[in-house]
Amino acid sequence: MNYFVEGLQGSGKSTLVQKLSDMHPGYTAVREGEYSPVELSWCAYVDDEQYRRILERYPGLRTQIEEKTYSEGRKKIICYTKIATDDRKFYQDLEQNEIYNGRIPFDAFQSIVLGRYRKWKSDRMIFECSLFQNIVEDMILFRQADDEEILSFYQQVRDALDGKEYRIVYLEAKDIRGNLETIRKERSDEQGNELWFPLMLGFFNGCPYARSRGLKGEEDLIRHLIHRQDLELRLCKEIFPDRSMMLESKNYSEEAMLNRLAL
Repeated sequence: MNYFVEGLQGSGKSTLVQKLSDMHPGYTAVREGEYSPVELSWCAYVDDEQYRRILERYPGLRTQIEEKTYSEGRKKIICYTKIATDDRKFYQDLEQNEIYNGRIPFDAFQSIVLGRYRKWKSDRMIFECSLFQNIVEDMILFRQADDEEILSFYQQVRDALDGKEYRIVYLEAKDIRGNLETIRKERSDEQGNELWFPLMLGFFNGCPYARSRGLKGEEDLIRHLIHRQDLELRLCKEIFPDRSMMLESKNYSEEAMLNRLAL
């Protein structure tokens, strides 16, 4: 069995991944930014020539880059957020080699995403944010796909996963605004200066979806998150009905969760 832990930012995904990992010591937990057989978030996806130029551009980081690089055929995956440096340009540079946020044409995006789900062979895995979040955000905010187009894409994802044993555990946030307030406080420095939320808000304000509709600010971001959660719940119920279980974010018992996962 494999588990995909999904939900909005601040819904408690990292906590649940850790709980599942503690309950299943023989499983491998894959968190955001770590090398994954299915997900590419926070990773640069490059060919051999691009990789060579990156090594030449950052000779002082060569050892770390090589340690955090994984080869898949003719492509290399660099888990660049796991590399320690004070050079912010390094992160900005490698971020441009991610596949999300409209950086590559949709045909190429679709081929990469579906191809990786099809090729995935490992088992006993626990994945954080590896099925919905990054793909759905890319398609809504940057490709401006409507709900039906996204549902159609996920039917292809379902087909690509045919033959795999997996469960989707979705943490449904009943109070999205409250969860957002909590994560804003948690991701602040010791002086109370927010570190995460200004970046999140800037990301939303600058995306094609928001700009084309004149959307901006916290209230519009919350409305987007409400829509995204509604859509992801539709995906669970309409595309993956036999593979999904919903838990109320931060309000579920471990016993009930284990009983439902055993079904």
